Parts: sequence; C-alpha cells; structure tokens
Amino acid sequence: MRISTCNVNGIRAAIGKGMPLWLTQTRPDVLLLQEVRAPSELVVDLIGPGYQVFSLPCEIKGRAGVAVAVREGIEVGELREGLNSCEAEQPAATGRWLEVDLPEENLTVISAYLFSGDAKVKAKMAEKYAHLDAVTTRLRELRSGAAPSTHILVAGDFNIVHTEADITNWKSNHNRTSGVLDDEIAYLDIWLGELGYVDVQRALSPDTPGPYTWWSQRGQAFVKDVGWRIDYQMVTPELADLAREFEISRASSYEERFSDHAPLSVDYALESV
Repeated sequence: MRISTCNVNGIRAAIGKGMPLWLTQTRPDVLLLQEVRAPSELVVDLIGPGYQVFSLPCEIKGRAGVAVAVREGIEVGELREGLNSCEAEQPAATGRWLEVDLPEENLTVISAYLFSGDAKVKAKMAEKYAHLDAVTTRLRELRSGAAPSTHILVAGDFNIVHTEADITNWKSNHNRTSGVLDDEIAYLDIWLGELGYVDVQRALSPDTPGPYTWWSQRGQAFVKDVGWRIDYQMVTPELADLAREFEISRASSYEERFSDHAPLSVDYALESV
C-alpha cells in the first residue's frame, strides 16, 4: 500500500500547476492533503475519479482544510473530524485533523495540518501550543486503546523540525524562528519518545540530512535546496516495521512545482487493491 501526504498550498492552484501528473505517476492508494483551502464538493471534483474523497474544510474561507482520498475498492469505515475530545480545540472547525478508518487493513489514517505560529507574536504561539496540547491528548488516546485499529498513521504538515538534520540553517533559526523552537520540538520528543510513535522517513533514512519537504518561496531556497523537513508520516511501531521505502517528489525545477511543499510517499507491506 502506497500512502502519500502533501501540503498542496491551495488545491485549485496545485491542480493548475501540475498536481494531476504527479498523482497519475505516483498512484497512491491513500492520499492525505493539507492546506486544501476549498469547499468539500470542489475537492471531490478536483481529485477526480478513482478515489473516495473525504474533506474537512476550515470554517474560515480560504484557510487550512485537510482531505483524505482512498482508492476505490478499499473499504472505508468511520470518519472522525477535528479534535473534539480535547478541551483545547477551538469551537470553530479549523480544518486541521481528519481521521479515516480502513477496516480491512486494520489501519486508521489521519491528515493533520498543525499550526505554524510566529515566534515574534505571543498570541500566535499560544494558539499553536494549545493546538499541540490537543494533538498530544489525541495521540495519547489513540495509543491507549481509543483507536479501532492496530495501525495508526498521522501524516501531514507538522510545521516543526525535529533535529539539526531536518533543516539546512539550524544555527540561524534555532530558538529564533517558529518551527525550530525548543518548546515546539519538545512535543515531537514526546510523540516519538514517550508515546512511542515512529517518524518513518527518519527510520528509513537515519543518517542523512533531510531530504527536505519544504522550501521558502523567497530567494533561491528551492534551487539551492535550502529546505526544512516538516512533513511527516508518523506511525505506530507495528506499522513502522512494515514500511519498505519512501520517496519525496521534489520537482526537477522551481517552475515545475505545484506547491511549496513536496509530497512524501511511503510504501507499506499492507495489502491494497
């Protein structure tokens, strides 16, 4: 089973810039999208035939939004929207967390778009930490038996690097830029430590810098590969053992990108249609 995740930075723009070609070439069995920024009915139409599409838009027009697309023929079970079990979740739907159960694979997939924050604005960081607290609560619930599946996969744009190997310019950003603050990194330490989840890309490639999944639109960041690794597939240990290989679909040129993020795909030894 091939599972792909990508922050599309607006699905309408991504479709116009070449996303359909990547989708045809990659042929994921499960596709998890973030920053969709479109109403649900439009997301279904844009992804097109061959997939069962489930979308959770943000109540604020033009912001956030996540989606999960499952290849036709794969059984889909229950859907759960948002982090409603967590008191820290905002009352308005933020379009950042969508869980889909795949019963035949004994798998729950989650498309997650975590707050980016701004290290210079305390209110934005408070909002981010509240959301990360809610995520931690849900991840703990899932590991303590609340999930209907043995295998759990949380994929998406986490907006946090974990170590120096995950960003080109660590020294100039560490504890200065949101996404590289020790207080943010501490959450990943909990998820990948105490809670026992596994960062699949890093497990498959433990000794290499990057490869990165996001590059600033400014300057020559993409051309010079000055990037950040902030898109993850984070899974339970049993599923990590079934991960065989990963691929980051970095465009061959700046002009050929359909998003400022590159898709991350992982092949798992799970049966698919």
